[in-house]
Amino acid sequence: MERDEVYVPKTREDLGIPDEAEGHDIDYDEIFGDTPIYTLYMLIRQQLLAFPAYLLFNVSGQKTYPKWTNHFDPNSILFTKAQRNAVIMSNIGIAAMVWGVSYASSVYGAWEVIKYYGIPWLEVTHWCKHTLHPSSSPAKMLIHLTVIMITYLHHTDPEMPHYRGKEWNFQRGAAATVDRNFLGWQGRFFLHDVAHFHVIHHARAFDLHLIDHGPEATQHLKAFIGDHYAYSDKPAFKALWDNYNKCQFVENEGDVLFYRDRKGQAVRRPADQYRVGTTKAQ
Repeated sequence: MERDEVYVPKTREDLGIPDEAEGHDIDYDEIFGDTPIYTLYMLIRQQLLAFPAYLLFNVSGQKTYPKWTNHFDPNSILFTKAQRNAVIMSNIGIAAMVWGVSYASSVYGAWEVIKYYGIPWLEVTHWCKHTLHPSSSPAKMLIHLTVIMITYLHHTDPEMPHYRGKEWNFQRGAAATVDRNFLGWQGRFFLHDVAHFHVIHHARAFDLHLIDHGPEATQHLKAFIGDHYAYSDKPAFKALWDNYNKCQFVENEGDVLFYRDRKGQAVRRPADQYRVGTTKAQ
């Protein structure tokens, strides 16, 4: 919870939901009850706007960061002093591109620019996004692309644990993601296995050799971590819909947490030694 950089789970307190207590029923339908069409609208909005909102306003980012944290401030907590000049150069490049798009619109017309640049850009920024890291500048994010939708699905799942404080370590954090059979062979070919073999990316994030050997490396990793390896072959868009509805919040307390859904129920619970009064699955 303290180490995640994006898609950090909201807690009961964040959403203003009271703790469960004996004899006190919570009307979860009153809190989360939306029509399917509105839920679909919110899901589409998230998929289209989540990335720029994260870059500009740290939306869904680490809650311990200062209020105005963003990826364009060279003095941001996200960057080291050594990265300051790179962020400035990145900002200059982005400003130049904004000017170029504006100029092209004045010459060729807004619709032509939307058709040949805007729509392809929207497709790319939906399907493609960097696996976020606090030391990444905006330019690096645009260069090192992975998938927005997949990034959400990799790090948001009702069966995946989240850790607080002393219960977090690198090994647990690395295993807290899901390999997915995203779009079958098309996903493997066009997205270069980024969704199918993501757990190994967490385990050896900077080993470029593994990018070309994801299947073999994953087999060795599965043999090593056993039941801690997570895989899902659920169709990607069904997983997106299900996880968006099932992953609403986590508890205020406890060091091992699982998402609860729109009815306040969890599909998994922590082992007994990690449970507190309000973390039982229902």
